[in-house]
Amino acid sequence: MRFFGLNMLPKAHTHIRKCNIFQLNFVKQYSTTLEPKEPVVLSKTIPGPKSTDLKTQLGAVQSTGTVQFFADYEKSTGNYIFDVDGNILLDVYTQISSVPLGYNHPRLLNLFKDDKNIKTLINRPALGVFPGKEWPEKLQSILMNIAPKGLNKITTMMCGSCSNENAFKSIFIWYQNKLRGSTAFTAEEMNSCMINMPPGAPNLSILSFKGAFHGRTLGALSTTHSKYIHKIDVPSFDWPIASFPQYKYPLEENIAENKKEDERCLGEVQSLIDLYNTKGKPVAGVIVEPIQSEGGDNEASPEFFRALQKICKKNGAALLIDEVQTGGGSTGKFWCHEHFNLEFPPDVVTFSKKLQLGGYFHSDDFVPKEPYRIFNTWMGDPGKIILLEEILKVINEEKLLENVNLAGKVLKDGLINLEKEFPHLLNSTRGRGTFLAVNCCNTKVRDLLVNTLKLHGVQTGGCGEISIRFRPALIFREHHANIVLDRFRTVLKTL
Repeated sequence: MRFFGLNMLPKAHTHIRKCNIFQLNFVKQYSTTLEPKEPVVLSKTIPGPKSTDLKTQLGAVQSTGTVQFFADYEKSTGNYIFDVDGNILLDVYTQISSVPLGYNHPRLLNLFKDDKNIKTLINRPALGVFPGKEWPEKLQSILMNIAPKGLNKITTMMCGSCSNENAFKSIFIWYQNKLRGSTAFTAEEMNSCMINMPPGAPNLSILSFKGAFHGRTLGALSTTHSKYIHKIDVPSFDWPIASFPQYKYPLEENIAENKKEDERCLGEVQSLIDLYNTKGKPVAGVIVEPIQSEGGDNEASPEFFRALQKICKKNGAALLIDEVQTGGGSTGKFWCHEHFNLEFPPDVVTFSKKLQLGGYFHSDDFVPKEPYRIFNTWMGDPGKIILLEEILKVINEEKLLENVNLAGKVLKDGLINLEKEFPHLLNSTRGRGTFLAVNCCNTKVRDLLVNTLKLHGVQTGGCGEISIRFRPALIFREHHANIVLDRFRTVLKTL
């Protein structure tokens, strides 16, 4: 495979060649991907003029308040995202933690040169009623091959929100089946559910945590508590909300205090379960992220999660672990909850993002006895399974989980060193693998750092009120981490 030289630059960069401002080198990323040697920023502002024009066009038909810039996905490659103004950014945000192998990975591009795969892509079935002949084998060999230990069933969905939404339904059905036993639905149940009343529409609840994010659909939104803008004006269920641990850092210097924080939050979980039982809204399930992502990259100890599972078992509630953002390898293990050494498998594990489609793993107990109880038109996407199959092969062949731990150590150690150099600006570096975050002294500084990093060629993102989060692809390597750290230090020095 040949490297790009200046005479082979895309047309959008011909002005760079003529001006001879810099030499844009491309390097091999692993065995197959060409990517730039380093970021390049041509615009004085991001979004640049072309992005701004496109934003105006889009604004004529759609809300654009969240649009940062318009990408050129034809040119984006590896860890680098190109925008329409010729800027080349090292992407450590990756579409909110959703791009496992970077941009335009050749192994993925080649998939749809196959006629069979193209037919799978265009003849998209309603999987619940007309699955293709290969669907059982694909689920078994691909998704069940990565199933969390102890979970032998899979329900596929489209996205993270609908995965959590339908997982709640499975939990409620499971809970009611425990109470009902083998008894058939009563006429009263069948009639009352049609007007949203008990007993057919029982007063059950899902316990969630302050700072959590589980989606923006109506049921999932009742368990989302990260930012008011997600929830305001939208009716929510009266479901219990417990405190999630807020640790002091460095962890090794605050062991006793953080242990007390675990105990406080766990005590609150039990108290809320008791309270909602007395209110006639029993807690059927508890949903929790292994690391609260949107809410600020808040982490809890393995001991916290093991104790939380014991509380669920004691109270007959299902434990749902939301791995939508953490699943897929960026914490150094394929599933983040594997770090916790739980005594039992979780009852339900939801996923999406890096896995391309959504869904949840569960046991036999959470399979409804009757058809159409967990159902929608698509029930997933066979085209995404094709992508996932190849992604998993690349992860295994190129030992990308090992790479995540190596690159993550460089990035995390570097962030800790920046904390020490700029203690008035940064604190509380945390996370696992390359799934990392650092706190800033306030929201204004955080937003300024994120925006200024972009102008220095590094695309990252905020979370919570004061945190910067890092979500690079699994192909992010140690030299990429050093680029991020060097440019972050440059930006910090300007403040």
